Amino acid sequence: MGAADAEEDERPVHRVSVSEFFIGRFPVTHDEYARFVRATGYPPPAIRGLPLIAAGGRDTVFKELAAPYIWTNNEPPAGHGSHPIVLVRYDDAIGYCRWLGEALGRPFRLPTEAEWEKSARGGADGSRYPWGDAIDESRCNFLSDPAVKRQRGTRATGTFPPNAYGLYDVVGNVWEWVSDWYSADTYSTGPMQDPRGPTSGNMRIVRGGSWVNDDVMMLRCAYRHKVPPDTYAYSIGFRIACSA
Repeated sequence: MGAADAEEDERPVHRVSVSEFFIGRFPVTHDEYARFVRATGYPPPAIRGLPLIAAGGRDTVFKELAAPYIWTNNEPPAGHGSHPIVLVRYDDAIGYCRWLGEALGRPFRLPTEAEWEKSARGGADGSRYPWGDAIDESRCNFLSDPAVKRQRGTRATGTFPPNAYGLYDVVGNVWEWVSDWYSADTYSTGPMQDPRGPTSGNMRIVRGGSWVNDDVMMLRCAYRHKVPPDTYAYSIGFRIACSA
């Protein structure tokens, strides 16, 4: 895990072991999340009080970019059924995992940060991206030209090639929630077997980068993006995991 030549909280590079687990081949989609909403009456994705990341005069842009992903009458936006779900908080993702686990009789959850990074790398330890060290526009959905941000958006899951583990959209398209609380020094102080992060904190973690990111360093397998716990956005979704 980590990177020697990047952010301080990605150091030191260290080897960890994780117990066998399963992880979703795709991020959870609007259509999949709709089954949860219909079965439980859970509130659908919407602008429900602006998160801290939209403060400081960014509220207008936030609402504009979120508009295409707002549901109407408990239905996903037209044409987005196979796109990754967005506008979901950490607690919303946990609620989905809990419902799915009860429905299928299996304890689904969010992946840990270590599980996510192992999955994203696809067995290629040390590479910046799942496919190598150079960014490649044909392999993931990111903002290659900031001037067209308002014309871009999420893409259907599976649009781009999978990594070596057969996982799609592990970088780009949408950021993905992981289960850990954020700690800047967890790589120095955490356990080497099944690390799960601190038991509490002030910030959560999303991984993988998204369609709104023009800084390709954010798309790296090792990049750790800390966000306030109330965060939700047009660029954040999740995928599920469970222990073997």
